[in-house]
Amino acid sequence: MNNAERKFSLEFFPPQTPEGVDKLRAVRKQLALLNPAFLSVTFGAGGSTRDRTLDTVLEIQAEGLPAAPHLSCVGSTEDNIRDLLERYRAAGIHRLVALRGDLPSGMAAPGSFRYANELVEFIRRETGDWFHLEVAAYPEVHPQAPSADADLRNFKRKIDAGANSAITQYFYNADAYEQFVAAARKLGVTVPIVPGIMPIASYSKLSRFSEGCGAEIPRWMRKKFESYGDDHGAVRAFGLDAVTALCERLLAAGAPGLHFYTLNQAGLTSEIWTRLRLT
Repeated sequence: MNNAERKFSLEFFPPQTPEGVDKLRAVRKQLALLNPAFLSVTFGAGGSTRDRTLDTVLEIQAEGLPAAPHLSCVGSTEDNIRDLLERYRAAGIHRLVALRGDLPSGMAAPGSFRYANELVEFIRRETGDWFHLEVAAYPEVHPQAPSADADLRNFKRKIDAGANSAITQYFYNADAYEQFVAAARKLGVTVPIVPGIMPIASYSKLSRFSEGCGAEIPRWMRKKFESYGDDHGAVRAFGLDAVTALCERLLAAGAPGLHFYTLNQAGLTSEIWTRLRLT
């Protein structure tokens, strides 16, 4: 598979402040030069960013860039999902990322949908084949899954419900991705499974985030980062080298694209993209 056949995409989160909105506009303007296949926008825990996600998505689409909003089961009802689907269809949006989402502290019930496969089924009933549906995959196993096998079968249920492709949680162990894809293929899953890529700006922040989402930082990487201490330049340089090498291995092994978690920053993603000659 050559790069022209692959999908390279970017992910943002909806800004909370007017300053954040202006910053994201500047970041999008810079990253749009990379010609990504689509730009996805996250949906906060329990639907906490519903309006900001909607506003950000509609602005991206109005700029002539292909937007892909996230939809979450948690905190959602059939009525508010139906309303969002109608708004996105009216805006000419054809791609969605359907997720279960995280249950915020204090929220007793998830909403109308318990699992992402139920959300996928609902979207298909409401809109047919209008939307290309992305779902999540977890090469290193979802932190709440009772077992790797149960997690894999849950993934297959989302595909069987009508998902077109998947984006993985970020990882730094290519073997985990390759083994996950092989196991999914054995179960009859044929859709593209695109690796999620997290550039590294800060080891301390990455470490905290990874603990919560179940992404492993390999020991050799942790030791390297720890040896740099507060040398942010060294951390950035090593992170760029490590993530670029990971991407090169994934593409060489046949990955159908890459999905970059930008954290609303342009620099690291642009640098890795350039090193990989993806433009």
